[in-house]
Amino acid sequence: MDKKALIKVIGTQRFGRDKDKIELTTIGTFEETNDRYILRYTEEQEPPYAPVKTRLSIAKDKTIVELTREGKSGSMLIIERSKRNLCNYSTEFGDILMGIYGKNIDHDCDERSGSFSFDYDIDINGAISSMNEVEVTYKLKNNQKNSGETDVSVS
Repeated sequence: MDKKALIKVIGTQRFGRDKDKIELTTIGTFEETNDRYILRYTEEQEPPYAPVKTRLSIAKDKTIVELTREGKSGSMLIIERSKRNLCNYSTEFGDILMGIYGKNIDHDCDERSGSFSFDYDIDINGAISSMNEVEVTYKLKNNQKNSGETDVSVS
């Protein structure tokens, strides 16, 4: 069952001496299954671009992360610890085939909140394009109102 959550994502990309950091805070959903944690959220884009729907699935055994983005530029990245996977990244100009080499995958979750982190390298045609770190935290809603609406608190 999906539960409403406040989600914060911090993504860092490095290439050589260059570093780029992106932060996003949004409302989304959290789901726990027998073997995975799943976060779903929407990334708003600058006009005229449409929002991007994102699904982040992390294995409880810390071996694999699946990051799916649906929108004008879609992708499904499979980040597997100590393995390289070929993944397709769609752009408005065409598709790019990228190698994704997973490094660290970690999580720390309880009944109300949690955090995930994972690192991976991207290569294009065998040449490293960037080294990436992602940190995601979430906090579940505090209570449920009678009307079915939910509150999410940032405390």
